[in-house]
Amino acid sequence: MASGSGEELHGHEDEDYGDAATMEAVRQLRAGYAWADVVSFEPASAAGRAVRVRGAVQAVRAVGRRVAILVLRQGAATVQCVVSGGDGGMARFAAGLSRESVVDVAGVVSLPREPVRGTTQQLVEIQVEKLHCISRAVPNLPISVDAAARSEEDVARAKAAGEQLVHVGQDKRLGYRVIDLRTAANQAIFRVQCQVENVFRQVLLSEGFVGIHTPKLIGGSSEGGAAVFKLDYNGQPACLAQSPQLHKQMAVCGGFERVFEVGPVFRAESSDTHRHLCEFVGLDVEMALRDHYSEVCDVVDRLFVAMFDHLNKNCAKELEAIQRQYPFKPLKYLETTLRLDYDEGIRMLQEAGVHVDPMGDLNTGREKAGRACSRQVRHGVLHSRPVPVGGEAVLHHALLRRPTVQLLLRRLRPGRGDHLGGAEGARPGAPGGAGGGTGHRRQYHRRLRQLVPVRRAAARRVRRRTGAGGDALLRPRQHHEDVALPSRPQEAGAMTPAP
Repeated sequence: MASGSGEELHGHEDEDYGDAATMEAVRQLRAGYAWADVVSFEPASAAGRAVRVRGAVQAVRAVGRRVAILVLRQGAATVQCVVSGGDGGMARFAAGLSRESVVDVAGVVSLPREPVRGTTQQLVEIQVEKLHCISRAVPNLPISVDAAARSEEDVARAKAAGEQLVHVGQDKRLGYRVIDLRTAANQAIFRVQCQVENVFRQVLLSEGFVGIHTPKLIGGSSEGGAAVFKLDYNGQPACLAQSPQLHKQMAVCGGFERVFEVGPVFRAESSDTHRHLCEFVGLDVEMALRDHYSEVCDVVDRLFVAMFDHLNKNCAKELEAIQRQYPFKPLKYLETTLRLDYDEGIRMLQEAGVHVDPMGDLNTGREKAGRACSRQVRHGVLHSRPVPVGGEAVLHHALLRRPTVQLLLRRLRPGRGDHLGGAEGARPGAPGGAGGGTGHRRQYHRRLRQLVPVRRAAARRVRRRTGAGGDALLRPRQHHEDVALPSRPQEAGAMTPAP
């Protein structure tokens, strides 16, 4: 071993390769090599550069006695590294590395004679000059990244052909989540979700919204209709917030006019469906209205179109990686979204042979039946799904003249007719408003399905809650549940301060 490195590098007599005991030891040997990201390699500009890359060993094979081919993975990007030259010691060291070991590679970027198959970087490779192992993985991991990255279709095709491929189930994936997160699809999923959140913030900030953070440990439920996680707070009952509904409405009434929040939401729901999560990140908006509640429709419309446009333009590689493991059809959407009145949606369902009570709510089966009401137009297929009216729709002044809404009011609030019922929270004076929320992952799942995102500011259901003396109070139902199914539109219901 070279002088000065005997205490730092172990197993070999050449300082150009070996197991590194400390990061400092490797740093001292990397003079003249600049840190680089694999994903940033471009053939025209990267060729000839002396680079240093850290990543995990995805695959390695020996080619003769003095050459080894190593595939290095950095995040979701992979590049081929060629280890050759010398007496073959470095090649043997590379061939002995276990998969998923973390290594430092220093070398020169070159252009291969033919495109490299099986890597994301196909037009460049690295000629390795120095190779040090930072952390060795155990030789036999419980699951492999390759197996975790297989799609169900790949496993089914192999089985039909009489071949056997290892299929990693969800329980095992979660049991070894660190390895599972290294698959290309999972790397892409988190990056797409990050972009959804970024666009959500950027669009709303450009629309004059203010980001807020509301309490998540509160004294009672913030909305009716959603189960809460209850806990003891120094001898006092408390619960985790199942929505920022109350606080974002308080912010609007407090003069902020337009607010949004990206934050955790907790729901103690005993459900086993793809549309329910007990904990998720909520994307919530609330805004004061000036002329008409359609203003919130316009904001949400622009928001969703901007999200989808951004993902199509900036996340093509990530979507392709997800497509390989979880096949999906490209999303179809319009620049200007179709809007349907509830009455028209009910009529369309009835014409399609679905029995619907105009005064009732739309359950999941009826939502799916709405797909039968698609219309062919010049710009594509519009899946005109009706959205429920009721609930907070009664708080939209524009809807109060509708006979069905007046009847609903009389049924829910006996003796009060179409009167708005005092709205105790509005006593200090409050602007009319609207808002809504959806799950962070829902927007990502929308992009991965063939949907037309019919986004309409519709009213949400209410539940009749009896207060002291039997007085019937209208409380908004949980808005996240209303938009949980990916095939449903983003809904932004009306806002009136809750008592």
